[in-house]
Amino acid sequence: MAGAYFPNQENWTPNMSAMYSDTSPDLKVVGSKLKDILEAPTTSLKMRKVVISLCNIIATRGARLSAAGIYGILKKIGRDASKDGETQESVIAMDGGLFEHYTQFSECMESSLKELLGEEASESVEVIHSNDGSGVGAALLAASLSQYLEDS
Repeated sequence: MAGAYFPNQENWTPNMSAMYSDTSPDLKVVGSKLKDILEAPTTSLKMRKVVISLCNIIATRGARLSAAGIYGILKKIGRDASKDGETQESVIAMDGGLFEHYTQFSECMESSLKELLGEEASESVEVIHSNDGSGVGAALLAASLSQYLEDS
């Protein structure tokens, strides 16, 4: 739907996480979140279940795409398999509320990465949460570019 407007859209991650965690029989939290986010005054239980399924589909897709990107980087730097029986430890630092708070996302991403790497190689890869990982990544990129420019 072109030009769709969703009020309060800056809060999707904590809201998706809260809805995913709703274990009440009537999915009361989901109903409350839909009222707050989409300004839907009433929703049926069937609609709330559909929303939960949709959140899970979106999170699963994002997690699998993230895992594929990480796998691509590991493959490019040669850490997607053991070499001569030796494994190189790799730590992937993830920043962001989706990884930190939405357990289905982080679990799916890690299992997808394990699926892509295989059992043996995945044992040497650890995915952790890192606060301000984006800032650290930007600093590392700037430092490596600076070094590259000095060397050329």
